[in-house]
Amino acid sequence: MLWRSIPHYESVTIRAPCPFGQLKMILDSILSHFRESFGGEPDFVVRSPGRVNLLGEHVDYNDGWVLPVAIDRAVYLAVRQCDSPLVSLNAPDMNDGATFRLTETAQKKNVNGHPLPDWARYPAGVAHVLREAGLAVTGMDAVFASDVPVGAGLSSSAAVELAFAVAWRELGGWQKSGMELAQLCQRAENQYVGVNCGIMDQFACANGQADRALILDCRTLDWQSVPLPPGVAIVIADTTKRRELGKSEYNNRRAACEEAVRALAAVLPNVRALRDVSEADFERHADLLDPVTAKRARHVVEECERTVKAAESLRRGDVAAFGVAMNESHRTLRDLYEVSCAELDAMVSAAQSLDGCYGARLTGAGFGGCAVALADSAVADSFKRDLAKRYEAAAGLKPEIYVCKASEGAEVAGRG
Repeated sequence: MLWRSIPHYESVTIRAPCPFGQLKMILDSILSHFRESFGGEPDFVVRSPGRVNLLGEHVDYNDGWVLPVAIDRAVYLAVRQCDSPLVSLNAPDMNDGATFRLTETAQKKNVNGHPLPDWARYPAGVAHVLREAGLAVTGMDAVFASDVPVGAGLSSSAAVELAFAVAWRELGGWQKSGMELAQLCQRAENQYVGVNCGIMDQFACANGQADRALILDCRTLDWQSVPLPPGVAIVIADTTKRRELGKSEYNNRRAACEEAVRALAAVLPNVRALRDVSEADFERHADLLDPVTAKRARHVVEECERTVKAAESLRRGDVAAFGVAMNESHRTLRDLYEVSCAELDAMVSAAQSLDGCYGARLTGAGFGGCAVALADSAVADSFKRDLAKRYEAAAGLKPEIYVCKASEGAEVAGRG
């Protein structure tokens, strides 16, 4: 069967939070749905991972440095080329389907004239920007499913975008690097879907490497991979608290950063963004800012320097120092940037109190969603169990906790 040719399949019991049987179930499900929907077998299956950011939060729009990993939870997309300009999609996770015409993506409508469902705008947007870029985009029949939790801040939408971009690259026979695909998918989300995201999510999904994190300069888009020490598990802890007031507060934080740049640039003429302000310069000139703006800017300045230094810690294999940086990141996100919440604080505190925890912090925009911790993989099972108990006792909510490893980026993972 096709699923047996997917890389890492046989090692899922060791590496993935999704057990072997569950992954087989996902793949068998999309292949079964494909046969039922379209008859026959797909040409290939694409695997596209979610991501989690280990360090560098709320610095992407300040031209700073981020340090994400692609995780071993992913979107799986079964694809077969068709000769018509139609893209026919089946999404069994949502019990829904959609069909759109490649020549009419600007209308954002199904072939029946109804608006595309929200989830279908992501693949339609990718098709739209690829065609705008002059790339060959063919019709396809496709079924996709995922074990990336939706709404948990693990970039399920970016994983979907990259899955389709890789599929159309394969079908079209053209070449684009992972970064180029990420930029095209970001454009689709910004301009077509209407979500003003940065480049990090698509970048990590496209360029992930097994057992390595990625440090990305959000200004230059230069990046490097850095090794994650052996014996370290990435624990993603979903508080199950969904974000409230996130959009308005996010806009307020961006506005504060822009105000800080305007004030500091008056005395530091080379400052274009907060990433250009050293901690020493900030200390000298922080009194130019009102107290709230100063708090917001201080987090960004510290987080930028912290992320660059922490990447060096990983290169040295010093996971303890990296863990300290994670703990400090949560402190400034909580106390200075003020994007945490009671549930995130309870989760992070519980993680930090457990044996085997190197460090923990909120990850993503905040106001709910997930925390991330690095833990000794030898105690990962007990860590997961004890973290769930302590969080539920403190917050009164039942969490979802995933033990992950860093994985490869989006790829054609199996062929018929």
